Amino acid sequence: MLRILGRATSTNVQKILWFCDEAGIAYEHDNDIGGAFGGNDTPEYLAMNPNGKVPTVVDDNFVMWESNSIIRYLARKHKSALYPSEFRARNVVERWMDWELSVVARQQGTVLVGLVRTKPEDRDNAKIAAAQRAWVRGMTILDGQLAQTGYVAGDDFTLADIPLGPIAHRFFSLDIERPDLANLRRWYDTLAGRPAFQEWCLIEMA
Repeated sequence: MLRILGRATSTNVQKILWFCDEAGIAYEHDNDIGGAFGGNDTPEYLAMNPNGKVPTVVDDNFVMWESNSIIRYLARKHKSALYPSEFRARNVVERWMDWELSVVARQQGTVLVGLVRTKPEDRDNAKIAAAQRAWVRGMTILDGQLAQTGYVAGDDFTLADIPLGPIAHRFFSLDIERPDLANLRRWYDTLAGRPAFQEWCLIEMA
């Protein structure tokens, strides 16, 4: 059976869990790895994932890391309709998945760590503010896309929505200044109606 290793409070782990539930893929989840749990710096874990990060996913004896790569692998293996087979439609999905990593993932991580996981007296407020501004710029781009389409890559829910959903949850949940992005909010509220998103993404941030 598929094994998913990593704490569920990580957006990168949430992607895997959410997708597997949407696709009906059976799995075992080892939650107590990473963050406050530790265990991701042991020789055994590093032998699987030399980055020492979560998630690590094991499919039989095949070990994977890098969350977006993992959900693409699982979508291909299980022939998920969330990963379109048409050449150009798939490119649009993959473009937004790559965009998530390159434009908003790091920025939201900096803001979360600064505001949630760091004591006020230890915060680098200038660094947090710069990351917040960059994050807002990115989410404004996404809002513009969602003014044209129902979901990130078109009018259907696809693999492109899954990496960005947990980040949108943090965007609307953290105590930060943000513009009124009505299209982003409409899309986020739509995701919030999906049971698997509720299970894995609408959880306390830590």
